[in-house]
Order: sequence, then C-alpha cells, then structure tokens
Amino acid sequence: MAEAAGQSGLAKDFLLEVVTPEKQLVSERVVALRAPGIAGEFGVLPSHERLITALGTGLLRYRLRDDDDEWIELPVSAGLVEVLPDRVIILAQTAEMPRAIDVQRAEAARARARERLAHPEEDTDIERALNALERATVRLQATGGKTSDS
Repeated sequence: MAEAAGQSGLAKDFLLEVVTPEKQLVSERVVALRAPGIAGEFGVLPSHERLITALGTGLLRYRLRDDDDEWIELPVSAGLVEVLPDRVIILAQTAEMPRAIDVQRAEAARARARERLAHPEEDTDIERALNALERATVRLQATGGKTSDS
C-alpha cells in the first residue's frame, strides 16, 4: 500500500495564476494560498474542492514549498478567484509585486484618500475614497513597512 503522498495520488502542489487586465503576474506551482475574499480571508491547499468566489482587497499570500515558512505576498484588489483541484486562477483588477510598488505614490494616494474622507465635499464618493484608502494601505503593507523616508 502506498504511504507517500506522491504514490497515493494526492497532489503536493497546484498551479497558481494571477492575471490582471494588463498582464499575467504569477504562474507558478505553490503548496498553499491565502487570499482576501469579500467575506474574509480563505485558504487553499492542493486538491481543494472547486470554488468560484469574489476577490477582495488585501494581501494574497502563497508558499512555494512545504519545508519553507516564507509566504510570498502581493497586494490584490477586486476580481474573481476560481479554485480547481489542480490550479487556482485569480483574475484581479489590480495586482503587483511588492518590489514594483512606488512607495511615494502609494503614500500620496493614502494621504489623498484620508483627506477626502476627513473633509468630504458634496460630490465626494465616500465608497470610492474608502476603497482607495484600503488599496493604498495594502500596497504599503506589501512593501514591508518601508516608507519614502526609509
């Protein structure tokens, strides 16, 4: 009788694909995934049941190997997640690698959103300002707390 996962037919990893309207950002084999859903964070392991759900704004986290405690993180927002037993496809409105984030631009976006919320005008779209604040905050979290002053 086969004891090892590889011999028993259980998958050890799955393909993760992260796609935005501009490009495919990620296409690699991973062993675990944590994603921001609109109702909270959810996790995916190999051989997960099929699922389609809405993607929220937050940090997408994934691990490449079981023996590695490091999670790769990238900010994502708004989209769909399709989970299949052997792959996860994330169609995100925005997603970027942390090294590509312009910290000064993210800080400026956060400051603008905070200002709009602190002093709303008659035509201020509060929901849009809240979304902008959340996206900017997540982008800054993904940089590991770096600021333009660092």
